[in-house]
Amino acid sequence: MDFKYTDTQVQIAEMVRDFANKHIRPKMMEWDEAQKFPIDLFREMGKLGLMGVLVPAEYGGSGLGYFEYVTVISEVAKVCGSIGLSVAAHNSLCTGHILYFGNEEQKKKYLPKLATAEWIGAWGLTEANTGSDAGNMRCTATKDGDEWVLNGTKNWITHGISGEVAVVLARTGEPRAKNNVTAFIVERGTPGFSAGKKENKLGMRASETAELIFDNCRISDAQRMGEVGEGFHQAMKVLDGGRISIAALSLGIAKGAYDAALKYSKERHQFDQPISNFQAIAFKIADMATKIEVAENLIYQAADMKNRGVKMTKESAMAKAYASEICVQIATDGVQIFGGYGYTKDFPAEKFYRDSKLCTIGEGTTEIQKLVISRDILK
Repeated sequence: MDFKYTDTQVQIAEMVRDFANKHIRPKMMEWDEAQKFPIDLFREMGKLGLMGVLVPAEYGGSGLGYFEYVTVISEVAKVCGSIGLSVAAHNSLCTGHILYFGNEEQKKKYLPKLATAEWIGAWGLTEANTGSDAGNMRCTATKDGDEWVLNGTKNWITHGISGEVAVVLARTGEPRAKNNVTAFIVERGTPGFSAGKKENKLGMRASETAELIFDNCRISDAQRMGEVGEGFHQAMKVLDGGRISIAALSLGIAKGAYDAALKYSKERHQFDQPISNFQAIAFKIADMATKIEVAENLIYQAADMKNRGVKMTKESAMAKAYASEICVQIATDGVQIFGGYGYTKDFPAEKFYRDSKLCTIGEGTTEIQKLVISRDILK
C-alpha cells in the first residue's frame, strides 16, 4: 500500500519520543534488572491518552484509530520493549475486549478507568496446558442462580498481579464442544480471585507476567460479556487487533535495534575507518532497513483494514508473523554489529535481543500465525 504518515501521527510520535526519552530511558535497565513493573509510569501515560488510544472520547479515551495506535506502540518499543508490551496488552486486550463486546453499562463502568490508567487491565485466555489449544481450557465457570462460580488458573497473564480488573475467558460447556467458552469481567478484590506466581523472564522483564487463580470465585451474571458460549469467538476477534499490537511492538524493537546498530557502525573504527565502510556490515544494515520497510507496510495494510472495518484476520497474522521474526533477526544482527560490546548491559543491543524473542511467541506463535494464514488462503 502507498502509506504516508499523517500529521497526527507525526505529532504523536514526537510526543511519545519525548516522553520515552525523559521518563523511560533513564530507568529502563533498573526496572529490567529488578523486574519492576513501574505502575506510576503508566498512570502518567494515561494522562497523555496513551492507555486508551482506541477508546472513544465519550468513555474518556483518545478516540484515535489504528494508524495512531501503531505509532504509539512502536515509538515506546523503540526505547523499551517491556513498556511497549504493557501498553499494547492494556490497550488491545482487556480494554479492547470491553470496548468491542461489553454492553453500555459495562463500557461506562470500566472504560473511563482503563483509558486513563486509573485501573490497569489484564486479559486471561492462556493456561498452563492450553496455550495454542485454547478450546480445551480447564478454567471453568458454573452457573449458580444469578451468579457464576469460577475455578481454575490462567498463566502468562500480563498485569496478573497489578491489574485492577481482568477479562477472563472460562469454559461454560464440555471440553472441545462448540461454543463452550464465555467472557467475564472480574475485579481485583473479588473473593476467590488472587494472583499467583510471577514469571522470571528472559526479556520484557519490566512487563509483569503472572498467574490468575480462581478458587470458587463468585461473580454476578452482570459481569458476563455477551451471550453464554460467545467467548472464544470474541477472543479471536480481539486477537485480530492484538496481532497488530504485537506487530507494532516488534516494529518498534526492530527500529530501536537498527538505530542503535547504525549509529554504532558509524562511530566504531577498525583499520582506521568506521566499520560501516566494510561491506559485511553495510549489507547487514541494508538488510535490516529493508526488513523494517516491509514489516511496516504489512502492519499498516492490516491497520488500514481494521480502521475500515474490513475482515483482516489473514493480514494481521501476516504482519505479526513477519514483523516478529524480522525483529529477532534484526536484534541478533544488532548484537553482531556491536561485537563484544553487544553482549554487555552497557549498550542497548543486548536488551533489544532479549526482548525481541517474546514477539514470536506471545498472542499466537509464528506457527499459529502460519496456520491462520494458510487456512485463510486455502479455504
